[in-house]
Amino acid sequence: VQLQASGGGLVQAGGSLRLSCVASGRISSIYRLDWYRQAPANQREKVASITSDGSTNYADSVKGRFALSRNSVGTWYLQMDSLKPEDTGIYFCGTNIGGYPYWGQGTQVTVSS
Repeated sequence: VQLQASGGGLVQAGGSLRLSCVASGRISSIYRLDWYRQAPANQREKVASITSDGSTNYADSVKGRFALSRNSVGTWYLQMDSLKPEDTGIYFCGTNIGGYPYWGQGTQVTVSS
């Protein structure tokens, strides 16, 4: 499986961005797709995840502001609204298949105050 995240950019606080994660290869093997972010000098943290049956889970810090969705052909979306400066970081999409992690190239999100 190959994953590619995109859609990041520079936005003012209160603004919105929509990130995309495009998968190729064994897409049918993906049960859960996770979004992580990593801010400078911080550990990578999970912000949201969505399973193949549509169940979602969000970190407390993004609940009510971020929303996950997917289309039917291997693309997942992370809609980010009411962005805050603390949302700044590199966002990655990832999954785990058979105990093996797969990560996409990250996309930079910068929220200015």
